[in-house]
Amino acid sequence: MGSYILALDQSTSGTKAIIFDKDSKLVGRATIEHQQFYPNPGWVEHDAVEIYQNTLQAVKTVLTDSCINIQQITAVSITNQRETALIWDKKNGMPVYRAVVWQCQRAGVICKDLNNRGFAKAIKEKTGLVLSPYFSAPKIKWILDNVAGVREKAEAGELLFGTMDTWLIWNLTGGKIHATDFSNASRTLLFSIIDLKWDQELLDIFTIPASMMPQVKYSNKIFGYTTCGTILPKELPISGVMGDSHGALFGQNCFEEGMAKATYGTGSSIMMNIGAKPLQSQNGIVTSIAWGMDSKINYVFEGNINCTGDTIKWLADNLGLIRNSKESEHIAALIDDNDGVYIVPAFVGLGAPYWDSEARASITGITRGTQKAHIVRAAEESIAYQIKDVIDLMVQQSGISLRELRVDGGPTKDNFLMQFQADMLEVDVVRNRIEELSALGSAYMAGLAVGLWKNQQEIKTLRIQDATFSSRMDNTSRERLYRGWKEAVRRTLSSY
Repeated sequence: MGSYILALDQSTSGTKAIIFDKDSKLVGRATIEHQQFYPNPGWVEHDAVEIYQNTLQAVKTVLTDSCINIQQITAVSITNQRETALIWDKKNGMPVYRAVVWQCQRAGVICKDLNNRGFAKAIKEKTGLVLSPYFSAPKIKWILDNVAGVREKAEAGELLFGTMDTWLIWNLTGGKIHATDFSNASRTLLFSIIDLKWDQELLDIFTIPASMMPQVKYSNKIFGYTTCGTILPKELPISGVMGDSHGALFGQNCFEEGMAKATYGTGSSIMMNIGAKPLQSQNGIVTSIAWGMDSKINYVFEGNINCTGDTIKWLADNLGLIRNSKESEHIAALIDDNDGVYIVPAFVGLGAPYWDSEARASITGITRGTQKAHIVRAAEESIAYQIKDVIDLMVQQSGISLRELRVDGGPTKDNFLMQFQADMLEVDVVRNRIEELSALGSAYMAGLAVGLWKNQQEIKTLRIQDATFSSRMDNTSRERLYRGWKEAVRRTLSSY
């Protein structure tokens, strides 16, 4: 039996190849960023061919730099940015168009038309999701409707659809396997989370041929075998396939009903495990599949936020107010209060719980005395406010009190942000020592598939907390700050 899992983490900004050992210790990591394309306002695209090439390069780099015995790698796992939609030719393997990224709002008109035609309710009942350009189906429809010759090829059975996990699996297996897992399938607006299959009525609503859809597998099954483009000396099983947020939930050991986590990245995903029954969510959050494992399904409440860490990146890249994201923590802490300044980062609309794709970002409360530190602090605080919006709804709709929030992702290194998050939620915010929780969760799932770990109980013993942040803010201050945030959001909504 080998001692390592090679985890591929294909995210919005780049692709990582990460090696974990049997003690869940990260022993090697390589990251390669890919280009972001913004052809029109609100549009976001990726070059899928570049992403696959970067995946192979990341694998090659991490194997060289980690100096481990390659023969001891026992499986390859995959975790990925979700909802990003890609269509490719099954014969030559080439995309017919760039990948349309989850953030992209181009399909807003499609969603508005379907909503006006009365389809939103049926879609929500079957998928647990709201009708939004955030999800995959309207993106697929846009490509079919707008790229010359593509619909004809799709209807002739010549094209395949996939989220980024499916694209990687297809290429890593030399075009042999066209598959996804339950977590990714549940984020497309095309999969019934009740019947656990691609739903023909939904496919018809979006005018998408069923022949394009991948096979759906449990995450701890073997999807296929790969040498990662001949980089590995032998074929290894691909398993542990999970959307990034679901991988993080599993990596955080949120195995039981009522446990919750928040992943901080370009955007943020907040998830609460709600058990084996798909409760219908209301008013701004959605129901998804947490994972399929051992022929069983777990469900979650989830809220997705479009821009959290990306807001800090905007301060650096677009405004030049900070040199890098690390500097924002220091500047935000220079002042004691936001002085009434709020940033609502609706750069590509607002996600949960507002789901307003036409909203656009705003800064409110600026006075002659406003300084750079107030803007930076407002950007940092906007992340915590948005997550509070979602958590409060989950607690209300599930009837479960939140004991703590487990957090992961690069921005969790920001102690100012983590403390402010705890202050807003009035519960402990617990940071895991390993920041690569999405990759670790998929590695755990793959390790269970190949016997590296026996069960979830053994995995629980490996978890190490890095820090716990407890609320220190008085109720009056908390309510004042949050009331100001809600007013800033109200002014930002497209209906204002």
